[in-house]
Amino acid sequence: MESRINQKIAIVTGATSGIGRSSAIELAKLGANIIIAGRRQDRLEKLKNEIEKLGVRAYSLVLDVKNSKDIQEKISSLPEEWKNIDILINNAGMALGTEKIFESSIEDFDTVIDTNIKGILYMIKAVVPQMVERKISGIVVNMGSVAGNIAYGGGAVYCGTKAAVRYITDGLRIDVMDTPIRVTCIEPGLVETEFSIIRYRGDKEKANDVYNGIEALTPDDIGQAVAYVCNLPENVQIPEMVITPAHQADSINKYYEK
Repeated sequence: MESRINQKIAIVTGATSGIGRSSAIELAKLGANIIIAGRRQDRLEKLKNEIEKLGVRAYSLVLDVKNSKDIQEKISSLPEEWKNIDILINNAGMALGTEKIFESSIEDFDTVIDTNIKGILYMIKAVVPQMVERKISGIVVNMGSVAGNIAYGGGAVYCGTKAAVRYITDGLRIDVMDTPIRVTCIEPGLVETEFSIIRYRGDKEKANDVYNGIEALTPDDIGQAVAYVCNLPENVQIPEMVITPAHQADSINKYYEK
């Protein structure tokens, strides 16, 4: 495959597992140098080694997207050779619990909203201005969800945040319309990652039940989609990409084999 992003610099949030990890690896396969951002230093170092074996450079950045000050300080203090970021993959996201919205905790509200919405805004604020200033054909990919299109019970806050991601992406695309920057929202359906383990607060049995009877997407499926979007010709933009398993129609209609 021809690479149009060879030697470009990409930053991927939530890179320590799942879709973020796969996205970083798939971009590296196309020759991009990767800033891998996440909260778990040990996983970042392992991924850094894996990426460097592909013949590109990697830089690990311990980062919590909920912390705007942390983001601004760490992005602005990147080594000179890493400052000119060409590709921003806003992947970090989460859900907590399946309680009804009026039974959920304020703490869970804040954590999910701060991660899924504010985290993307903070990263956009930290990275996109230098793309505009450099007048480059930059790329921003925000990770949404089919849950942002149709809400479901026990997921109101998560669904609301992913709807926000969709419209933040649309708004950003309009705001940079007079620049070469392209903006995409990728909206996966059911993907088997650590997402459900976190949502069910470490209960692996409940997490596994989410995927029983359906062949879920893999992180690599979405990582490859991210790489595809980033590797398109500069005159091509995909505003929105919805990806589901074959037996999932939307966020609530799925067929499970008995």
